[in-house]
Amino acid sequence: MIKALLLCAILCAPGLASAQAMVKVKAGMVTGIDQVGLPIALERGFFEKWGLDVTIARPYATGVDALNALQAGESEVVQVGVPMIGAVLRGMDLVALGNYSGNATKLGSDATMALIAGAGSGIVKGDLKSLRGKRIAASFGTINHLYALALLEKAGLTPNDVTLVNTPPPDMTVALLSKGIDAFSGWDPWPIVALKDVPGAVEIIRGGDVISYLGFNVALRPWVEKNGPAIEKFLAAVSEADQWMRANPKQAAQVATRWIPGLKLEVAEAAMQFNIQQADRRLSVNNYRAMWSAEDRLFRLGFLKATFDVNKHIEPKHILKVMRDHPKLFSDLPPIPAGAAIGPGFVFKP
Repeated sequence: MIKALLLCAILCAPGLASAQAMVKVKAGMVTGIDQVGLPIALERGFFEKWGLDVTIARPYATGVDALNALQAGESEVVQVGVPMIGAVLRGMDLVALGNYSGNATKLGSDATMALIAGAGSGIVKGDLKSLRGKRIAASFGTINHLYALALLEKAGLTPNDVTLVNTPPPDMTVALLSKGIDAFSGWDPWPIVALKDVPGAVEIIRGGDVISYLGFNVALRPWVEKNGPAIEKFLAAVSEADQWMRANPKQAAQVATRWIPGLKLEVAEAAMQFNIQQADRRLSVNNYRAMWSAEDRLFRLGFLKATFDVNKHIEPKHILKVMRDHPKLFSDLPPIPAGAAIGPGFVFKP
């Protein structure tokens, strides 16, 4: 009888029971400050709270690397934006499930982006036309490539008016320091790192709402179709992490220093002030339009040979359920305008 009671006490212990029910998920991230909601959810225990046992793969240099890892099975869900477009066109059946960075309430959102020029480059702060003839670094097929192209269009220039240099974000500061480039387009923390580490570096423009930011939680369709409940737990956990980050930017910056190699606290704190402006997991018409406008620009400028129907690669039902069942997770965010709100069965029409 005593043995039976002891056995029952062990098996019925809350900790053991919850451990047995934990769903394992492998997630991936990129070395951008806007990606840190994921490790915050891990470190603050939000994944565990929602019944998940999440393992985070090493931070990748770009979303292209993260998608390669997804295809290889190293991750099951990753955080990427523009690279998703090229991957879908190459045959990856990807599904966007929610934002890791973006804006559900308006079209333009690029506060975490900046163009940084070196001393003596001849590029003038606030004068985008001065980019003509310059060597500009960007990671091709990523959001910083898209941002650079949008800045050129805003200036009335074309990609042929400059020399675009394909460069991973962690290498951009070194390239600027060695004068291998005149400027770079990048996401935080790299613009802030460059301003601190490169003598005479100048921020030519920060943000400007020239693009709608793309930053999605992405997975392969077969995994999505089999893991609906786990996806909803995942989205709830990272949404709670985002809310904590918005309320505690300095503590969130400390988390970022543990996940982005070489990131200093003062840089992380500066970058976090921009990041929290885009930490919104919700989906709306604006996020569909963000993906559509990104592939439209890349297609018009000759960087894509085809486009696809964005409706086939965004699945909003899981984040919509989280938004409906757990509205407190988003209570500190501006409401989505009625004209931009979506529901089950929504179809985006450009």
